[in-house]
Amino acid sequence: MTKQFVCAVDVGTGSARAGILDTTGTLLGRAERPIAMNQPKPDHAEHDSRDIWSAVCTAVRAAREKAGVEPEDIVGISFDATCSLVVRDRQGGQLSVSVTGDKRWDTVVWLDHRAIAEADECTASGHAVLNYIGGVMSPAMATPKLKWL
Repeated sequence: MTKQFVCAVDVGTGSARAGILDTTGTLLGRAERPIAMNQPKPDHAEHDSRDIWSAVCTAVRAAREKAGVEPEDIVGISFDATCSLVVRDRQGGQLSVSVTGDKRWDTVVWLDHRAIAEADECTASGHAVLNYIGGVMSPAMATPKLKWL
């Protein structure tokens, strides 16, 4: 019988973490890689989506190596991530969300609160969707960020 393992990935605010588990849930290998964050102004928090992906890939490879598991024995992968918003141009290239204009910073992090006015506008709308999110739209959510953009 072929051995079967799963890979669990958690992409957080400051790092990407990966774990390799067997089918009983035993953690066999774990790795973590940092993710750079840019905060050019108060209430601004930005990531580089390429940096996020690189951190994920590096953490997964390192966790697999620590577990001593072959890639072909991984039968499933799960992802969990923060609520951030990646912005790309029509050709799929990075598009800056930063006041610096640096294209590297193409991701608005969940803790970025430059969309407070837009969140307040959403809350003031009284829309029925608010009933499912505690009655208040947070600037950490995607809708206010999209309105800000």
